Amino acid sequence: MITIIIMSIVILAIAITMSMVGKGGGNFYVLTMVLAGVSMHNAATTSQLIMMVTALTSMLIFHKHKKVDWKLALLIDPPTNVMALVGGYFAGYLDGDTLKMIFAVVLIVISVFMFIPVREKPLNRKGFGYWHRKFGYSEYTVNLWITIPLTAAIGFFSGAVGMSGGAFKIPLMVLLCGIPIEIAVGTSSAMVAATALMGFIGHTLHGDFNPEMAIPLTIAAVIGGIIGSRHAVKSKSLDLHRIFTATNILAAVTMILNILLK
Repeated sequence: MITIIIMSIVILAIAITMSMVGKGGGNFYVLTMVLAGVSMHNAATTSQLIMMVTALTSMLIFHKHKKVDWKLALLIDPPTNVMALVGGYFAGYLDGDTLKMIFAVVLIVISVFMFIPVREKPLNRKGFGYWHRKFGYSEYTVNLWITIPLTAAIGFFSGAVGMSGGAFKIPLMVLLCGIPIEIAVGTSSAMVAATALMGFIGHTLHGDFNPEMAIPLTIAAVIGGIIGSRHAVKSKSLDLHRIFTATNILAAVTMILNILLK
């Protein structure tokens, strides 16, 4: 019980921070639970549940403020969700240390990806595979040739290790689609919820769900998600990329040491 209380406090803080920038935070949820002695499979499953519920909560707030482009989400998210289900189920055939190593590698890739400067820029390409979209006062063009394969790959690895893929999706939407950052953050929340649901189902099919631990941690994360997303809506712009990148690298190193020193 004491361990669950401590994990709940840590996850509350993580949820507040991650919901501010439209990221699921699964990397930090998984690391928190693994360091507390939870198996990698149970940690990944619980992380997916937490991300699903918190992203849904954040999405409702972003939707209220008209920051969720539903047509965009419905177009580019299905490949992510299908592959998240596949990744979550596939993870059941891997041992815990292998999953931990995949988790660490994905974190390092995310960290490298986050060094790309995320600046809004209009994309005017036309033709088959380029979808011109108007949403509110914004216009942008979605490069489907790159976006669809990338979202599918993101979904597979996110579902396998209990992450959301939000760290990839937001730069993807801004850099490749020219989407305003505040809309990318809001839309990412909707997509994270769907991806996490598919990953959760995939893991649960292997019997890795522990409700006694997952429910209190999810409640703590929901509270954090509400607080963080409301702050994000009020502040509009919040740059936590450097902190996020540094903590990703630290989390990756910690997970590798957890494998080597046990």
